[in-house]
Order: sequence, then C-alpha cells, then structure tokens
Amino acid sequence: MDLEARVTALERRLAELVEAAPAAPPVAEGDFWALDALKARHPVTEEADGAVLFTGAVRVPTGHRYEWQYGLLTETVLDDDWPEAAASFAALGHPVRLTLLREVLGGLRTAAELAALDGVGTTGQVYHHLRQLTGAGWLHSPERGRYEIPPGRVVPLLVVLTAARPAT
Repeated sequence: MDLEARVTALERRLAELVEAAPAAPPVAEGDFWALDALKARHPVTEEADGAVLFTGAVRVPTGHRYEWQYGLLTETVLDDDWPEAAASFAALGHPVRLTLLREVLGGLRTAAELAALDGVGTTGQVYHHLRQLTGAGWLHSPERGRYEIPPGRVVPLLVVLTAARPAT
C-alpha cells in the first residue's frame, strides 16, 4: 500500500473515531461546585478581580494518595514576575523528562531503573534530565541515585499536564 493510500485510510479511521466519540454530557446545576465555592469566597466585581484555584485528590499507580489545594488572588498572579516560571516550564518541556516523571510517579525510583527505560538516552543524558527536573523542583533526591516527586508537587504536576491537554 503506498503512503498516500495509508494516510487516506488513517484520516478516514480518525474521522470515524471522532464521529463515534460520545458527546460531552450537558452541564447540570451544581457541576461547577468548586468554581461556585471560589466565586462565593472571591467574587469578580468592580472592586475585586477574583482568584484562581487548583486542587486535586489523587491516587497514583504506586498506591500513594495525595491531596492538594492552592489558590491565589488574580491580582497576585497578574503582578507576579512571569518569566520566573520559565525554568519550571522548561524542565517540563522535554518528552524524556515527562517520561521520567511519569515513571517516577509510577514507582521507578533509581537512576539505574530510569536509565534502563527504552528511549530515554544514555545514562549521562538521563542524569542531565534528572538534574533539570531536580533543579526546577519537580524531583528531589532523598538519597544518592534515588528520586521522588515531592508530595506538594504531585497534584500541581497533574494540573499542568491537564492544562496542557487540548481544549475539548
């Protein structure tokens, strides 16, 4: 089968999958309970700009559970030095680093285990990525050669990954 025919077949299959996907359920009253509570506490008015909040209660593949909530007034976020966040985003901006984070969250803890994964590069490259993630606070090393995602960064990491998904 030539390339053009294969692409056409893939496009047709994708269109079928999109058409068969269930529609998003309608939004019912009470579905925005977190937003409603935030607006009750920090309304958007002529005098107040509101707030942003992220929160989560999760269980990861290792069985560990994390709960986290963090919010800031809109004014604080808008007044922050946004370029200071660049290092944190840059650390997440490499596919291998995201793979390493997923694997650490899934239970792999040592540099040797991570270096043995397919597609992550040489041991030196893995250590480079681990240093980037550690420097940005996405990982920490409680002992030499062993890595963990700090508990206070698990939900924020999942929030960032959720925010990076295409809007539906």
